[in-house]
Amino acid sequence: MDIAALLTSAGINIALCVVLFTLYSVLRKQPSNRIVYFGRRLASVQLRSNNDDPFSLERFVPSTSWLIKAWEATEDEILAVGGLDGVVFQRILVFSIRIFSIAAVICMFLVLPVNYYGKERQHKRLGAESLDVFTIGNVQEGSVWLWAHCLALYTISCSTCALLYFEYKSITKMRLAHLKGSQTNSSHFTVLVRSIPFVPGESYSDTLKKFFTTYYPSNYLTHQMVHHSGVVQKLMDEAERMCKMLSAVSSDGGSLRPFCFCTSSTHQPESVDQPESVDGSIRYSDFEVAPPDNECPVAFVFFKTRFSAVVATQMLQSTNPMLWVTEQAPEPLDVLWSSLSIPYKQLWLRKIATLLAAIVFMFLFLVPVTFVQGLTQLDKLSKTFPFLRGLLKKNYINHVVTGYLPSVILMLFLYTVPPAMMLFSSIEAPVSRSGRKKSACLKVLYFTIWNVFFVNVLSGSVISQINVFSSVRDIPLELAKAIPTQASFFMTYVFTSGWTALACELMQLFTFVCNLIKKFILRNHEDAHDWLMSFPYYTEVPRVLLFVLIGFTCSIMAPLILPFLLIYFFMAYLIYRNQMLNVYIKKYDSGGLLWPVVHNTTVFSLVLTQIIALGVFGIKDSPVASGFTIPLVVCTLLFSEYCRQRFLPIFKKASAQVLIDMDREDENGDRFEEIYDRLRTAYCQIQLTSHELRPGRAGTRVTDATEDIPGSGGPKTGSFLRGVIQWARFMCPLRRAES
Repeated sequence: MDIAALLTSAGINIALCVVLFTLYSVLRKQPSNRIVYFGRRLASVQLRSNNDDPFSLERFVPSTSWLIKAWEATEDEILAVGGLDGVVFQRILVFSIRIFSIAAVICMFLVLPVNYYGKERQHKRLGAESLDVFTIGNVQEGSVWLWAHCLALYTISCSTCALLYFEYKSITKMRLAHLKGSQTNSSHFTVLVRSIPFVPGESYSDTLKKFFTTYYPSNYLTHQMVHHSGVVQKLMDEAERMCKMLSAVSSDGGSLRPFCFCTSSTHQPESVDQPESVDGSIRYSDFEVAPPDNECPVAFVFFKTRFSAVVATQMLQSTNPMLWVTEQAPEPLDVLWSSLSIPYKQLWLRKIATLLAAIVFMFLFLVPVTFVQGLTQLDKLSKTFPFLRGLLKKNYINHVVTGYLPSVILMLFLYTVPPAMMLFSSIEAPVSRSGRKKSACLKVLYFTIWNVFFVNVLSGSVISQINVFSSVRDIPLELAKAIPTQASFFMTYVFTSGWTALACELMQLFTFVCNLIKKFILRNHEDAHDWLMSFPYYTEVPRVLLFVLIGFTCSIMAPLILPFLLIYFFMAYLIYRNQMLNVYIKKYDSGGLLWPVVHNTTVFSLVLTQIIALGVFGIKDSPVASGFTIPLVVCTLLFSEYCRQRFLPIFKKASAQVLIDMDREDENGDRFEEIYDRLRTAYCQIQLTSHELRPGRAGTRVTDATEDIPGSGGPKTGSFLRGVIQWARFMCPLRRAES
């Protein structure tokens, strides 16, 4: 690929981004699109839809006010609306901007000139110059200038380790603060018990109560059984009919508040025949909703203290490890009820089946990837399809086919990956929604790293790719030979799957089209909050980490990609902040559990870069550079092990010191009785009203709820001084990590 083909691809994607950004700045001002572009803020203040706002020309004038508001948003506001998971995702982008800013400066001014003038050759005009002359492949074998690449590698590696350490330290402190600040979190007192043994003549509830009153007599509080989903669905239908009946009472001036049906440890039903039960808070904490024969061998067991609940999860409850299996319960809104009725003994079979299915899917995906790589090699394409020779001789067609079409086709195929991996993760039957998304995130991450990076780098036929990986010792050399030649494809991939995909994310194309059909074709003008979604971490985190991998491996091999990656990360930083503030709602918060995945993937990318550089230095006959690279690999692995020992346990286990201190604070403040009352109705298998749409946490700006929503008024511009302070906070990680 030459510079002209690269500029053609860049021009097409820039034009698409400008069009989509302009459309977004206009469409977001239309009252009919409130639910699409301001769903979270509408839900947080419980505004009613009003599409009869007076006509105004300002609504049809593009503006950049949303960029200013996204930039000026503080980390506390992101924490309030997106939780610690949202802050961690923003930290990934901030880390990427910092490290690739350093890499871009040193590689563009030191490595790129060395690559360009690496061999004595007659250079063409810039537009017709091949991209290969900007890669390390253009450096002469045995050149003394390879010390520049080694120096750049050391600078990038040391900067990456330093920034990773400070980010890991800061996020660990935030996770501990998140744990200490969630005094009323019911999951701290709750243990999920699975595989309860069947005892003839007893219900599962009686068996569980007898077990825990025998072995945990001073710590056991009560429990709540889980029922089969078929029974639950029938109860849901009955509950909906009851809710419609009670809504008439609410419209006459009564108070109808959110409530739910929960099953306690007793089996004595309490009849509710007094009309005044509707007045005030309706609670059915002691109402049995299903007969004992519909119980699943699964229950939520509530303990009197946080420490006793954690102790119960860390120990085997029986001599048979397949019985009385305990684990820390997820948050109430995080529970995936459909997975709890699946027998525990099936889980390992399901995991093996999904693993095999994911591997088969991965190898089937080699077909479109190989086809995409064939488009980047015109000589092979002309030989395979002779009738295309005349068409491919045209410069514009040549530039579009080699510079734009391959990355677009690959991106379209990749859209099928996240739904497939989410399906596989659902079959594994995780107990929480966050666990399912984390499992899907890991699958998508492994899939994209393998297919987008390794398979594209080692391009060719499927058989040749398998032969390459049959010899493990040849992998570094093969990667060292292939990456400089595939750098042009990764540049175009950044344009399409990076820039244009971000613009599509901002536009919310699918939701916008559905809203358009609903309101202008079906004539339904109600804004349904059922459309609101949580942030798709399982798709966006792997995408960002893939670009981090590409950036590291191409930094010294083909540094021309770094400015394009920096533009992507800056765009992602602003667009994802805007989406968190306005579009996505927070249904639950895992407490930043994705950061260890980010840390490990970044270290893997860095070590892979060093190993590839070691292979390149060997090919280029530079023993000095190779000798200096080996200690760098060892030091990076030692750094990773130190972080694993120092920070990772906090993300896997709760600290006894923190939990005991929280228990003592509640005991001294006489808050245990209030907590116990809340526990009885916390885990509700049937909920008649949504607990997902709640007002924002304390600390959020009051004006932020209705600001810039069409027809709601509010300030339109921000403060310049605040923007300067935000920039200083953005570029200084040391002070924030130490605070």
